[in-house]
Amino acid sequence: MKFISLFVLLTLTSGCAMMDNMGKPRHDPEYAPSEPVTYQMPQSNNGSIYQAGSEIRLFEDIRARRIGDILTINLVEKTNAKKQADTDIKKDNSTSVSVPTILGDVDPSRFGLNFNTSLASGSDFAGESESTQNNSLSGNITVSVIDVLPNGYLRIRGEKRVRLNQGNEYIRLSGIVRPTDINPDNSVESTKIADATIMYTGEGALADANKMGWLARFFISAVFPF
Repeated sequence: MKFISLFVLLTLTSGCAMMDNMGKPRHDPEYAPSEPVTYQMPQSNNGSIYQAGSEIRLFEDIRARRIGDILTINLVEKTNAKKQADTDIKKDNSTSVSVPTILGDVDPSRFGLNFNTSLASGSDFAGESESTQNNSLSGNITVSVIDVLPNGYLRIRGEKRVRLNQGNEYIRLSGIVRPTDINPDNSVESTKIADATIMYTGEGALADANKMGWLARFFISAVFPF
């Protein structure tokens, strides 16, 4: 009885600890933004009209091009896949052996012997499979430039964390962007990202409800012999 009480107490304690940790979205260090390179501020040279630090850059390109710059990604992912296969295999075999003769023309059936035999076998297999999958992801996420490749392409990476009523939602993205694909408003479609990694995950009550238990996964896995 004491062991059962101790087990229940430990279970409740661990459950409370998980609920406390669920309150804050976790930061993934692999998707942390990069700091801009060191930039030396120019010396102030104020004049009668010009004041350093108060200038307005009217003709500067706002598109990301340096390490540390941010870039907005428009998520327009949509995939449709369908696969169908039909298999039908049939095989029939038949073998018969006639009555042999003894000493030339003596029928062995006259002596109560019957050597008539026949063999027949057949196999039939039919299989059919069909798989359909549709995925769609839309929205926006702002990432940062973590590296500028020798050819001028930008390596980007970022993460968005959203705390909802029943858990946390995460959107993580990384890849390579060509500067010419960046729109004038400093945005680019996700379909133009090379080596793209886009992950949409969650944790909490809703995410746990959509997960199959380990015992149920065992019964539908290839390890289960039946």
